[in-house]
Amino acid sequence: MVFGALPEVYTHGFDTVIDVRSPAEFAEDHVPGAINLPALNNEERARVGTIYVQDSPFKARKIGAALVAANAARHLQTTLIDKPGGWRPLVYCWRGGQRSGSFATILTQIGWRPGLIDGGYRTYRRLVVETMHTARLPHQLVLLDGNTGTAKTEILGHLAAQGIQTLDLEALAGHRGSIFGAGDRKQPSQKAFEGALAAALNDCDPSMPVVVEAESSKIGQCQIPRAVWQAMCVAPRITLRAPLNERASYLTRTYADIAADTAQLLAIIAHLRRLHGRERVADWQALASTKQFAQLARELMAHHYDPRYAKSRDRLDSVILGTLNCPSLDPAALSGIARQIAQTVQTAPTLTSGGPS
Repeated sequence: MVFGALPEVYTHGFDTVIDVRSPAEFAEDHVPGAINLPALNNEERARVGTIYVQDSPFKARKIGAALVAANAARHLQTTLIDKPGGWRPLVYCWRGGQRSGSFATILTQIGWRPGLIDGGYRTYRRLVVETMHTARLPHQLVLLDGNTGTAKTEILGHLAAQGIQTLDLEALAGHRGSIFGAGDRKQPSQKAFEGALAAALNDCDPSMPVVVEAESSKIGQCQIPRAVWQAMCVAPRITLRAPLNERASYLTRTYADIAADTAQLLAIIAHLRRLHGRERVADWQALASTKQFAQLARELMAHHYDPRYAKSRDRLDSVILGTLNCPSLDPAALSGIARQIAQTVQTAPTLTSGGPS
């Protein structure tokens, strides 16, 4: 099967996509929706590769074939045991070579009609790179801007519930976008982040605006790819403003999981010594130790986050669609805030054409 454009990958028409690469390869990144049925596991792949380089390609292929056959038999007796005769799988490996070809041959002999991705995973990855780094993003992004604690991420959820197209970069990156944002969730690899981002944008109608939270170019360890970042840098903005005390209360609720682990909280704050000095950081750690979380949030915003947001905005030259004052960030108020944002997005004359100019 030949894929010439990324949207074709999402509409392939097969019943199941099977990635026969090793679990480590699959964990780093894979075609969306694929299941992993390894032709060789991590150790087997390393062993066969070593034999190929240090001993004999023929010996490596012979040992590899035996291992692939054994693993295929196990998959047939477990994961694939109930698949009917009309089932159509799409199989791929790293470059559409021996692993996927061998596995597909076995499936064909049973009577199934498997497809193979021409070029394997490398084809998919090339298309993602072209879409995320080389091509111009066709979508018109709208930045939801505002200082730390203005509930931007939660408001995105309300906007989506109200039918507005949104792109939640923090959810895709598995990170809340600050030094306190890692949590317990492991971030995806850069490749997996870009693939998930490409898939999310594929689901968006380019003729309609897409609201995305204003972020720095890096979310945790995930770098926003070039095409998306360029679109964000010129995107019009809607700015949220809320009182410092209201933002502090919101952060205290939102980061309750971080606050509950005092040792972790103290360790995170310690990373700020280079920027703010030992004395101020010691004061912040004292607030954390005595569970004065609202005051800690106010201090961090006033001295760390707000000045950095202001400096970042000074470098932007984008259109401001509106500024929304939010006296309350209580859960009951957020839906109303989202409705006002939705109205601005739907009626802004600069967004009627769809797609960046």
